[in-house]
Amino acid sequence: MKKHLLTGLVAASLLATAGLAQAQSKQELIQQVIQIQQASIESLARSIVEEPAVQISQISQQILQTQVPEAKRETVAKGVSAEIQKYVNEATPLVRDRALKLAPTTIGPLLDTNFNEDELKQLIAWLQSPVNKKYGDIAGEMQNALLEKVVADSRGQVDPKIAAMEQNVGKLLGVRPGNGAAPAAGGAAQPAAPAKK
Repeated sequence: MKKHLLTGLVAASLLATAGLAQAQSKQELIQQVIQIQQASIESLARSIVEEPAVQISQISQQILQTQVPEAKRETVAKGVSAEIQKYVNEATPLVRDRALKLAPTTIGPLLDTNFNEDELKQLIAWLQSPVNKKYGDIAGEMQNALLEKVVADSRGQVDPKIAAMEQNVGKLLGVRPGNGAAPAAGGAAQPAAPAKK
C-alpha cells in the first residue's frame, strides 16, 4: 500500500514538474519571439513618434507659404525644423522604452493563447530564416513599387477629387483657394453668435 502511494506521489510530482518545465519552456519561447521582434517593436515606436511630427511639418509648410512673410520663411522654417527634431529626439526613447516594456504583457498573452510550443518553435525558425530576412529586406521596396504604380494609375481619377475637397473645405473655412491666410470673398470670418439660452 505504501509502495503504491509513494509511486503515485512520485508520478504526480513528475507530472507537475514536467508541466512546469513545459510552461517555462513555452514562456521562454514567447520571450524569444518577442526578442526577435524587437526591431519591429522599435520601428512601431518610431512611427508613433514620427506621425505627429510629420503632420506638424506638413501644416507648418502650408502656414509658412501662406502666412509668413517671404523674408522670414527661411528663419521660421529652421526654427520649426529644430522644434520638430527636438520633439523626435526626446520622445523616441520614451516611446521605444515603453513599447519594449509593454510588449511582453501585450504580445506575450496573444502568443501564449494562439500558439502551442511546437508552433512557437516553427515561428522562431521562420523569423530567423534567411528567406524571411530576404523577404523583409525587399518588403519596403515592394511596397514602394506598388505605391508608385497605384498613385500613377489612380492620379487622374483622384486628383480632381482632392481639388474638389480642398475647394469645398476652403469654402467652409472661409479661405480662398491657394491662400490659406485670406478670408473668402464675403469678408473676414465672423465669430459665431453666442448660443441662445
